[in-house]
Parts: sequence; C-alpha cells; structure tokens
Amino acid sequence: MSKVSTSDFRNGMVLDLDGELYSITEFQHVKPGKGPAFVRTKLKGIMNGKNIDKTWRSGENAEAVRIEQHEYQYLYNDGQLFYLMHNETYEQVPVNASQVERKGFFVEGQDCNVMVNADEESILYAEPKDHIEVTVEKTDPGVRGDTAQGGSKPATLESGATVQVPLFINEGEKIKVDTRTAEYIERAK
Repeated sequence: MSKVSTSDFRNGMVLDLDGELYSITEFQHVKPGKGPAFVRTKLKGIMNGKNIDKTWRSGENAEAVRIEQHEYQYLYNDGQLFYLMHNETYEQVPVNASQVERKGFFVEGQDCNVMVNADEESILYAEPKDHIEVTVEKTDPGVRGDTAQGGSKPATLESGATVQVPLFINEGEKIKVDTRTAEYIERAK
C-alpha cells in the first residue's frame, strides 16, 4: 500500500480505511473563506457495499490500494463456491459465493470480471460482464394487440435471473441483457 495525499484523489481510487476497502465515487476540494481547505468525499465499500461520506483536511494522507481487473471464465458453482478459470494461465480458482456479485447472471462458459488486490494477490470479488448474451428459458407467449405502447412480460433466463422483455420475445431466443440494471437491451445478433 502506498500513501496518497488528498490532492491526488481521483474517482475510482481505492483507499484502505481501518482495514476496509472503499472506492472514491465523488470528491470535492473546498476552500472556505475562513479556515483551512478540506476535501469532501463519498466512498463506496468494495466488500460491504456501504456508502459513507468522509471529510479530509487538505494535504492529509490516506492508504491507497492497487486494484487490478482480470478476465476469468465462469465454469460452475456448487452452491458455496463459484469456480472460475483465468483466461491466460488456465488456473482454476474457487471464489466464495459471498464474494460474487449479481449471481443470477453467471452463465457457464461466459467470461466475467474478477477484482484482485494487487498488493496481497487476493480476490476481492467477481462480477458478470456488464452486457451478456443469454437464452430465454421460460416466458409466456406474447399476444398481439394487448397494448398500444408495446408492453413487456417477465422472462426467466438460462442463468436463473428474471428480466422484463418485450412481448415479441419467445422461449429459446438469445437476448442481450444489462446485468447492472437487469434490463433487456436487444435481441442477440
């Protein structure tokens, strides 16, 4: 870990605060008319997901942590562990289910992102790609003329997640989904 000054803060930088890792989502340098300058930050916990606000004196130092993103392939899970394979070294790594984000969008054989603490070589968490292509396993047939504006219906995907899709989507079709918002994007090409 390295020390960084508040003047070096950037969005996305990861800081170690009392053993917990937090990512800077917003920061603002404030120079009031009276008194010393300070930096106001909004932080999001990497492991715990908590959002906190913290104010720093200008020039104060913090512990920065170097985070790297690696691409892995999702193999399978046994309920407790998700098994991932590094795309370059082919090393297989088990990851606790508690360290996996958006579990419902993991499809066997698809790539996912794994965040690694580069200083300690430890896996922080795994998450699916932002946009994935999946097959619709189960959905009700759409009826023409139901709505004037289009409309949507629930569809269960091969990964187990449920998303809202347009009425014209049928079972067995491949669609593209945004995993961050669980929204349908388009039919897969």
